[in-house]
Amino acid sequence: MDVLVAILLVSPILLAQSILLFKDAKKKGAYYWFWGIWGLIQFPLPAIFYYFIVIRPLRKKPKMS
Repeated sequence: MDVLVAILLVSPILLAQSILLFKDAKKKGAYYWFWGIWGLIQFPLPAIFYYFIVIRPLRKKPKMS
């Protein structure tokens, strides 16, 4: 019974993380299938690594205008 409760509580978190990582990575062109699948497996490491590997380097690029 405890395992069923744990699965019901953790599943929405993993699914939401996976969907958000997949959509954002697809928008940024950064191996979206990898981020989506990894987001289904673990929490919160994929989101933390995604921030440092994809989002942070894009923010540091010099703006050309």
